[in-house]
Amino acid sequence: MAVRTRFAPSPTGYLHIGGVRTALFNWLFARQQGGQFVLRIDDTDIQRNVSESLRPILDGFRWLGIDWDEGPEVDGPHGPYFQSQRQARYQSVVDQLLAVGAAYRDFATPEEIQQERQAAEQSGMSFVYSRRWMATCDADRRRFESDGRRSVVRLKMPREGALVLEDLVRGRVRFAWEAEQDHVIQRSDGTCLYHLATVVDDCDFEITHVIRAEEHLSNTPRQVFIAQALNTALPRYAHVPYVAEPGSKTKLSKRKLNKYLKHRDFASVAAHGMSIARRMGLDVSDETFNPVLVDFYRRVGFLPDAVLNYLLLLGWSLDDKTERFTRREMIRHFSLDRVNRAPAGFDPAKLMAMQQQAMLALPLDKKTAATMPFLTTAGHVADPPRPEEIDRLRAVVEAASDRIRVAGDILDYDDFFRPDDALIYDEKAVEKRLKRPTEAVPLLKKLRGRLAEVQPFSADILDEEFRAFVAEEAIKIGQIIHAARVAVTGKTVGFGLFDTLAILGRDSTLARIDRALQEAAPTQ
Repeated sequence: MAVRTRFAPSPTGYLHIGGVRTALFNWLFARQQGGQFVLRIDDTDIQRNVSESLRPILDGFRWLGIDWDEGPEVDGPHGPYFQSQRQARYQSVVDQLLAVGAAYRDFATPEEIQQERQAAEQSGMSFVYSRRWMATCDADRRRFESDGRRSVVRLKMPREGALVLEDLVRGRVRFAWEAEQDHVIQRSDGTCLYHLATVVDDCDFEITHVIRAEEHLSNTPRQVFIAQALNTALPRYAHVPYVAEPGSKTKLSKRKLNKYLKHRDFASVAAHGMSIARRMGLDVSDETFNPVLVDFYRRVGFLPDAVLNYLLLLGWSLDDKTERFTRREMIRHFSLDRVNRAPAGFDPAKLMAMQQQAMLALPLDKKTAATMPFLTTAGHVADPPRPEEIDRLRAVVEAASDRIRVAGDILDYDDFFRPDDALIYDEKAVEKRLKRPTEAVPLLKKLRGRLAEVQPFSADILDEEFRAFVAEEAIKIGQIIHAARVAVTGKTVGFGLFDTLAILGRDSTLARIDRALQEAAPTQ
């Protein structure tokens, strides 16, 4: 039978780093085995379901290149792929479990269950429900209903023996049946819970391997019990370690951002992304600007392959030295027996290092294409961009080289794409490099006259002209080069000045120097 794996997110928010890592492991295993990967939407919890959150989930997977063979917008022979559309199927299974005695209708109130639980705690015993309000026949059901009680459906779990499973990651695991509660599988309003739905769907979708986070390990006994009661084949289980907080064994949570921002590397990545977002005019209070969420990395310009490469190493390794993999290599090498059992700590600094390596290795044309959307969103180039804008961007990207760590860093060089009369000057830079040094303005005026005559206006010729100018004026290179940079870019930092001038061209360079001289002129 062909391998079939699945990932089943709830549409209650954006994709979490840990969830995507689990999805990646499912996808890689299916692809490595020549099988199918199914995307299913677990939206049984109507109160928490956020329908508008489905689009970011699908877009996030598509951005990462994690494609699915069956699921939303793809369809397939096992649909529908939304649990909210499968309630009739779940009801038929509830009826089947009731008929074979694997489940029962329970009319206890929450308060009565809590009283039994407290009594067990006070006596120092483990809580085991007495089944006092279980309807064993239609007469019981009518009697309870006549008292105004409403029922839920519970599993009638075994009270002795044990379940022993061979987990593909954790090895042999044993669960004593006496420790299992009679779990609710259907609420009083008729809606079914996750534990029932996931077993039914795994069976109906012919899932062969359930690869999921280890926090679901404790759910396995009740799910196996349901499958056995239905006389269906069990999938193979593999419970992978959760993704932990930086420097901790605590599970990474999207709700603890304020705590994580006290971590230097986490704070650095977050601040970097926030800066890019603000310059694009985006709302940084949006919950997506959270480095625990994958959408954060998409929106600030990480490369999907770099993110996948890093996620692969969160709980899996090929050996003790190999860290960089192409997508094809990931698929070829992946196996469940190399998944670690210990939690994998999320390290934002390592993710950034992998991103930098991937960006540096990216061909110039692809790097240009990756950075362009950030300029169009910020309104600095046309949409679609004009040919001359593409050419200028290519030159900027090439000159900036490893200074562009993520695609959004191109906004550090937005001065190249502003009209000359709209260039923004940093007041502190103007004060430090143009106003305070008494020689700056006279030297800049002389330099302007010289640059007006340079032929050709290329980086190497400009380098020669600057050196000749410095020699003739008997000054140090720093006395003019810093003033020139502020004059043409409005700031004190950037890549090589001669490349900067060549990219701007003669007309823009001269126009910007004229503006800078006005900025530096003493106010009357």
